[in-house]
Amino acid sequence: MTNEPSHFHTRTPQQSYNFDEIIDRRGTNALKTDALKTRYGNPNLIPLWVADMDFATPPFIIQALKKRIEHPIFGYTQESPGYRPAIIQWQKKLHNWNIQPEWITYIPGIVKGIGLAINTLTKPGDNIIIQPPVYPPFQTVPQNNGRTVIHNPLKPTPDGYQMDFDQLEQMLTLGAKALILSNPHNPSGTVWPRQTLATLAHLCAKHHTLVISDEIHADMTLFGHQHTPFATASDTAAQNSITFAAPSKTFNIPGIVASFAVVPNPTIRTRFYTWLKANELYTPNLFAAIATEAAYTKGWEWRQELIKYLEQNTQYTTQYITRHIPGIHVIPPQASFLVWLDCRNLHLSHQDLIHLFVHRAGLALNDGETFGPGGSGHMRLNIGTPRANLKKALQQLQKANEELRTHNS
Repeated sequence: MTNEPSHFHTRTPQQSYNFDEIIDRRGTNALKTDALKTRYGNPNLIPLWVADMDFATPPFIIQALKKRIEHPIFGYTQESPGYRPAIIQWQKKLHNWNIQPEWITYIPGIVKGIGLAINTLTKPGDNIIIQPPVYPPFQTVPQNNGRTVIHNPLKPTPDGYQMDFDQLEQMLTLGAKALILSNPHNPSGTVWPRQTLATLAHLCAKHHTLVISDEIHADMTLFGHQHTPFATASDTAAQNSITFAAPSKTFNIPGIVASFAVVPNPTIRTRFYTWLKANELYTPNLFAAIATEAAYTKGWEWRQELIKYLEQNTQYTTQYITRHIPGIHVIPPQASFLVWLDCRNLHLSHQDLIHLFVHRAGLALNDGETFGPGGSGHMRLNIGTPRANLKKALQQLQKANEELRTHNS
């Protein structure tokens, strides 16, 4: 990962970004903080739930946006010439994925993209497969669009989750039109091996089931793990898939809505993209294009420093919980800033588990039950936060757990 192409901007080694800076997000309409009262009943919880980070957006993105804001007219905007090359260069450099410009289109958000693909390429009543426990919109989006969601639950093992291909084949024989893949997996942070993805591609193609791959966490692999874009797992995968990706998670800009789709197959692409164009959903908004181009041409070193910080936060979390809260088992993520906590050995009911985290410990995490079958007894912890904040949260959880044990003994 040295010898970077000239389009990647680097800074001098002595410079570094400050991920320890505490930034107050309250009062900015940030979902993470300003929805705490509505969602959890307490505005003063430490927010470690919704999947954005508490780190400042990189300065090179802010500077690019400021430069454009200096011009006083924000009129109708066409796609910038550097938009697609930036995406192509980044994907080639980081994932060794050779993308053609015509394969790419902007989409107004990945969850929205899943909904658009479901509505364009399937019919009401069609079966859509998901692999729980998984990001809740995988269930709600197709379901709320009148599709039938069927489950291919992941198998927990001591080494993390694995796909259950025997059960999947049974589901595929029911005539599923699409499978929504979380790659890397959210909430566990599993980085799927290439062979796993190739097998998945083979089975889905055999049964004429389109794979919709959500790869929004792909750029944030940890501890030397290597992400495999689904479309690169095999020729079969490339010809039977839609991939959704974005700089949103990596560079902490989800509010800008800078997502894009990649579709190698011309038949699928024409069908999907024609609909997007007909409804004028394919052009990046003014700031999305600017932020994407800045992120993917100037963000190499920032990403490397972020990964190091997240690895340290992961190690700290694992060591602290293992030592001080033995009833919780940490499933260390192989990608991203989300840590899946197995709390079943606390032997608490669902409501008591929520009570422990929210009311006793003063923390807002994502409830595992919302991720579907296999999620019960788990909590999802967002460690994309300054370490001081993380330390305080874990200390509060330890204290709350100890008080609960004392009370119940």
